[in-house]
Amino acid sequence: MLKLSRKTENKAECLLCPHQCKLEVGKSGICGARKNTGTEVELTTYGLVSGYAVDPLEKKPLYHWFPGYKILSVGSYGCNMKCDFCQNYSISQSVPEESDQHMTPANIVRDALRVGRNVGVAFTYNEPVISFEFMRDTAIAAKNNGLYTAMISNGFVNEEPLNEILKFIDAFNIDLKAFNNDFYRHMTGSAIEPVKKCLKKISEAKKHLEITTLIIPGLNDSTDEMEREAEWIAAELGEDIPLHLSRYFPMYKRNDDITSETTLRKLYEAAKTKLHYVYIGNLNSEMGQHTFCPVCSNRVTVRSGYNTRLINLKSDGCCDKCGTLIYSNLIPALQTKS
Repeated sequence: MLKLSRKTENKAECLLCPHQCKLEVGKSGICGARKNTGTEVELTTYGLVSGYAVDPLEKKPLYHWFPGYKILSVGSYGCNMKCDFCQNYSISQSVPEESDQHMTPANIVRDALRVGRNVGVAFTYNEPVISFEFMRDTAIAAKNNGLYTAMISNGFVNEEPLNEILKFIDAFNIDLKAFNNDFYRHMTGSAIEPVKKCLKKISEAKKHLEITTLIIPGLNDSTDEMEREAEWIAAELGEDIPLHLSRYFPMYKRNDDITSETTLRKLYEAAKTKLHYVYIGNLNSEMGQHTFCPVCSNRVTVRSGYNTRLINLKSDGCCDKCGTLIYSNLIPALQTKS
């Protein structure tokens, strides 16, 4: 049975993520959501909801997993990273002492089943790993009712909890925040190696995986770093892993310039030399939005905002020109001709 904490002298050690916070009685960990209650480290935010909405899968972003469909998205509070550029800092960097915004796994599954064109439940908005018990209970209930599950995460998790998560989560989008450990250490208070190990474990488990990198001017926007990131993804995870390059806007404690379209285009082109599917997010432009067959360059998906139109595809998700598999999770009723 998975143990998420252990006693150490007069403290309890959390075993969920690589921080492995050693906590005195009554103290909470870095994430703010797990506390030493006297016998073990417990989740104090079970069922506490900060965000609850039906989103397009493209918003997660998950472009290659049931494209064009929706997912009921659930978030809570807290995070095990301390990014000073956090885009969701109001819920990730604080945990309310009291709230009446609670949901049960049964209620979430009930709502998910009532939503048209909905494939399941996504754990997102803040860091879902720190709410392991609630995510597990909700995900298992969802899967028992024929729904799929997704997790949008920073990937900073220990191996044993991740092994359990892989049993009940079907799709992942993991933030690879940069491709250098100095950035992780100074900007997030964590480390890159556990994230890379997480990505490899997800890939080895044959789960659906997409990756997002938020591009911050002067911090992780060099062509050299992007080439190394894309080369590592291609070699360790596969050329078909979708990579989303997201435009940065000043947020929380930082006031850097907004990422320029020129920089995004430069990094997009660099990543495309190694990976088949590279996309650009948070940009009001068609650049980096559509999907093309990596073999014959046939355009197979047209995107505008969160609207998705599949074209030139066979019912099995293969390119209708050369037969290359594009989508392994495709609902054929969405398909149209160009």
